[in-house]
Amino acid sequence: GEYYAMKHTLRPEVQKAFDTLAAKYDIVCIEGAGSPAEINIKKDDFVNMGMAKMAKAPVLLVADIDRGGVFASIYGTLMLLEDDERAMVKGVIINKFRGDVEILRPGLKMIEDKTGVPIVGVLPMLKVDIEDEDSLSERISGHGEVKLVDIAVVRIPRMSNYTDFNVFELIPGVSLRYVTSVRELGQPDMIIIPGTKNTTGDLKWLRQSGMEAAILKQANSGTVVFGVCGGYQMLGKQISDPYGEEDGTGVANVTPGMGLLNIETTFIEKKRTIQMAGKFGKVQGIFSALSGQPLFGYEIHSGVTEFPEQEALTCISPIHESGETMAEGSQNTEGKLNVYGTYVHGVFDGDGIAVKIVEALLAKKGKKMEDIQTINFAEYKRQQYDILADSIRENLDMKQIYEILEAGV
Repeated sequence: GEYYAMKHTLRPEVQKAFDTLAAKYDIVCIEGAGSPAEINIKKDDFVNMGMAKMAKAPVLLVADIDRGGVFASIYGTLMLLEDDERAMVKGVIINKFRGDVEILRPGLKMIEDKTGVPIVGVLPMLKVDIEDEDSLSERISGHGEVKLVDIAVVRIPRMSNYTDFNVFELIPGVSLRYVTSVRELGQPDMIIIPGTKNTTGDLKWLRQSGMEAAILKQANSGTVVFGVCGGYQMLGKQISDPYGEEDGTGVANVTPGMGLLNIETTFIEKKRTIQMAGKFGKVQGIFSALSGQPLFGYEIHSGVTEFPEQEALTCISPIHESGETMAEGSQNTEGKLNVYGTYVHGVFDGDGIAVKIVEALLAKKGKKMEDIQTINFAEYKRQQYDILADSIRENLDMKQIYEILEAGV
């Protein structure tokens, strides 16, 4: 409710951001959020048709046929738009089609006749491994079989940036499971607590669900625990929220952390968003082989975390901005503990990092994986996006789309 009340004050900032991009680039492709025909929240809209008006941009409407009712969706969406908005829609793309497109053609002609908007292409359902939107992904809905190396990601209610862990799915003999209960957790080789849109809220869920107690028990028996961003904050001693923003109360509060890392986090009003590169520092415990390994990624978080510098996990600096190299992250390998945390999303994607982690987990179990596949995750992702791009060029009328782009609104 608070967000919708202040939306009109954000519009100038959105316009400023667009103007900056428009001055720098020849083509700016803007993806809407949700449906352009959400008539209950159209007032002060700046993410769908409202944004298109601000940018004076022609619009392509993309419809997902895999969910069913595609022709009704197309027609209903266009009819719910205002006349000036409807005039901005210059083409329709049908996405995720299975089967023979010739069978679909009579329907394409009929919907064009009824709406006056051309169909500029039908994209097939592809088996392509690219990052999904958090809320739409099927990756996190299944738990899968337990393999030689078992990694469990705690599926906290407000989880974000879960693509941080996709690289592990590409290594033979590794299972990556997303778990929501102590029963599902089992006895994994590594537990990952991912990023979150609300650190204190999800920490409370860990406590109420019994998951925190299970993680603490396993951590103290030697199971590796790795926290990323919000998960990293949860592993510390305490989280201070002087503005009460996380819980929305506006009242200052302090939440005890899980106590597995010697860190304390304080939320601040400004969010840190920056791309980083660097290397692992002197890593202790089971992952000592990561020491000095190059890494890259990005930070997007509220909060400043204090930690003993001698316990730092990484050494990083901004990629596109000036800034000093700084120690970051934390580790605790006292006794049986093997607990690690970092703010860097994508920390596992660097060449060879995931493999070294898997090798260490195998060695802990007294096992080896001869000739383990070394994965260049960045190159793999490029290959997958190339497959997608080739399919788009093959199945869309790109000449018509470029003509739409040149003609504008």
